[in-house]
Amino acid sequence: MRDINEMLCEVQDIIGYRFHDTGLLKQALTHSSFANEQKINKLKNYERLEFLGDAVLELVSSEFLFKENPNMPEGQLTKLRASMVCEPALAYCARDIKLCDYMLLGKGEEATGGRSRDSITSDVMEAVIGAIFLDGGIEEAKKYIYRYILTDLENKILFLDSKTILQEEVQKRNNGQLHYELIGETGPDHDKKFSVEAYLNDTLIGTGVGKTKKAAEQQAAYEALLKMKKKHAEK
Repeated sequence: MRDINEMLCEVQDIIGYRFHDTGLLKQALTHSSFANEQKINKLKNYERLEFLGDAVLELVSSEFLFKENPNMPEGQLTKLRASMVCEPALAYCARDIKLCDYMLLGKGEEATGGRSRDSITSDVMEAVIGAIFLDGGIEEAKKYIYRYILTDLENKILFLDSKTILQEEVQKRNNGQLHYELIGETGPDHDKKFSVEAYLNDTLIGTGVGKTKKAAEQQAAYEALLKMKKKHAEK
């Protein structure tokens, strides 16, 4: 196993924040399976920090949307916030900065694909927010959230909700039936990859690969949407 202090230095370089108490960062990266194996006090895993980070993220994202969308009604704001801070969205953000490479997992969790599991990576993303909040206050936590979660929102939402958006586009244009076909599965049970193709009637419009069939369908729909946007821009 790599030196933990070296790993903590690398994470701080990546996120652009230096901790006064690096123990908080280590706790934010520690899964309960690792804490149990190391006989560490169970409160030293990320769960309490994730609870705190979730609340900080909700406050900061709510303020951001409130200010950015002065004419948007409450229901729409709630829906938009939910899509921005849902489990797949946070896991996407965590992978984007390679946070999952630094998570401390037990051997069993590692062997069963925990490092690529959305539920764990999204929790760690929130735990880091909680750790920064405790270490540096709300303004430092806000900088982190703005930099790594509230950026490139149009593309993130397009990616995360691509199946719904594609279905709406097809219905709007009234140009046929949309369907997905599973064309292959590879890898062992704990680390499978699914390959999917998206079709509009009989025309192939997108392909995708993912850890689940649903994720592969989202990827295929995203590719189809990007092609549509490009075609529209060229007109």
